[in-house]
Amino acid sequence: MKKWFFLFAPPDWARRAWTRRKSRDAAAAWLFLAPSAAGFALFYLIPFAMGVMYSFRSGASGGRFAGLANYRELLASDSFRKAASNTFYFSAASVPFMLALSLGLALLLNRQIYFRKWLRASYVLPLVVPVASVLVIWQLIFDWNGALNYALSRFGIDRVDWMKTEAARYVVLAVYLWKNVGYNVILFLAGLQQIPRDYYETAQIEGAGRFRQFYGITLVYLTSTTFFVVIMSILNSFKVFRETYLLAGDYPHDSIYMLQHYMNNMFASLDIQKLTAAAVLMVGVIMAIVLGLFGLERRYRQFME
Repeated sequence: MKKWFFLFAPPDWARRAWTRRKSRDAAAAWLFLAPSAAGFALFYLIPFAMGVMYSFRSGASGGRFAGLANYRELLASDSFRKAASNTFYFSAASVPFMLALSLGLALLLNRQIYFRKWLRASYVLPLVVPVASVLVIWQLIFDWNGALNYALSRFGIDRVDWMKTEAARYVVLAVYLWKNVGYNVILFLAGLQQIPRDYYETAQIEGAGRFRQFYGITLVYLTSTTFFVVIMSILNSFKVFRETYLLAGDYPHDSIYMLQHYMNNMFASLDIQKLTAAAVLMVGVIMAIVLGLFGLERRYRQFME
């Protein structure tokens, strides 16, 4: 066996030429990646590393090493605990609803229905329209004298101050769904169109119903897409501050006071230690969630194999 291997093995000069070519290709790839890598390091990695460093010091300039004192003070803060609980409550409530809604719309759009083209245009619009301009319309809808309260009063229902009561959570949830559902629908549609139609035809011949086909074929082949959609939905739920800020300002109702509100207020008061400590904790929690989801997906793939 070894004799035949050496007989058909490439000569030394061919291996050396192949190695030199791979080295040149690698050098060219790194050369093209260098500008992006430098920009990512300059605007993301280096500032984050400096933020981590500041979170362990007593002052932004000339401060001494304070250990975990900033984190202990942060965790003892009522406003931080309120912001953290609101953020995680919003993520836990919005992500499953986003997942179900986007998958349902994708299944609907994957079928031949009459208003299919209109729906496709409607879910793409939030991805291209500037959020700041559209949120003015949302403000007009949910204002005390807005369109929604006017419609409720016509039916004899009392007006609701949407942005100054517990109902503000539902307003932010609606804005979050409106802004992000289109992207998830596109991902699910791409996954659905990769499933061979032969599988469904075979399942129908064997007597499998629609629910069995959905559970045994659709969900199984959408596993990777579903994990990715869940990760993106979680990340987008942590970025809902922009919409909330434009709707309710610096200090909104307690039910929608998010971690980004807390960090924005710490930045306004130049409390850099609490700001950086809160940012590091939030990044750590997000990384733990994402890594946990990747580990879960890996175990699921091994189980299916």
